Amino acid sequence: MNITRRTRISLRTLALAYLLALLVVPVAMILMRAFGDGVGAFVDSVRTPAAISAFNLSIGIVAIVVPVNVVFGVVIALALVRGRFPGRGMLQAVVDLPFAVSPVVVGVALILLWGSGGWFGGLESLGFRVIFGLPGMVIATIFVTLPFVVREVEPVLHEIGEEQEQAAATLGASKWQTFWRITLPAIRWGLTYGIVLTIARALGEFGAVIMVSSGLPGVSQTLTLLVHARYIDDHNTFGAYAAATLLMGIAIVALLLMTFLDRKRSTT
Repeated sequence: MNITRRTRISLRTLALAYLLALLVVPVAMILMRAFGDGVGAFVDSVRTPAAISAFNLSIGIVAIVVPVNVVFGVVIALALVRGRFPGRGMLQAVVDLPFAVSPVVVGVALILLWGSGGWFGGLESLGFRVIFGLPGMVIATIFVTLPFVVREVEPVLHEIGEEQEQAAATLGASKWQTFWRITLPAIRWGLTYGIVLTIARALGEFGAVIMVSSGLPGVSQTLTLLVHARYIDDHNTFGAYAAATLLMGIAIVALLLMTFLDRKRSTT
């Protein structure tokens, strides 16, 4: 299909206008509000005890969620690609479930399971509190970030095939040796890309976390919950914009890393 030069320019202009209205203008407004009172005021706002605690909690959740998703994500990807077993289609559907289900629904389901009146609510009497505490926030974040490692590693495993692994097994290598020396180096870029996506999603999660968190500053308040609390509850719009800018800065770093890894993966 031949497209005239005027049509191409019109389509590009329309796309740029769409991006400008949807992305550039809101981001610019946030930055203007965050730094409207100067850099010093912004720094003071993100260095409050509540902001530091929220940042540390967000990073702590990421530090727990990423290793768990890496281990189980790689295992699930290997099972889906290399394995043939009953229920394989069901496992595929479960992996994609976080894409289809609202995070708020995930939070409600966790309350029904782990709340005081839920199936596992009796654990609270033993001193193990899940809902409105760190364990519940971690479980919610693990669920919503489950697909990323699986879906980034799975196509790479399809692409590399099984020939090298079978050759290693023929030469006497154990399954563990084959994984560390053959499989893991082959999937390293896909795995790394999945990890970056997991980090970005975990840092920005709100819907599931707010359902299972008490939201108390310094106790169970992540950066996203801090933005919500400052804007809605405290009517501290400047503090909300400052916290949102901090969160946005972390997201931009993750985006740049994703772009770099995507280019690196395409050249190897």
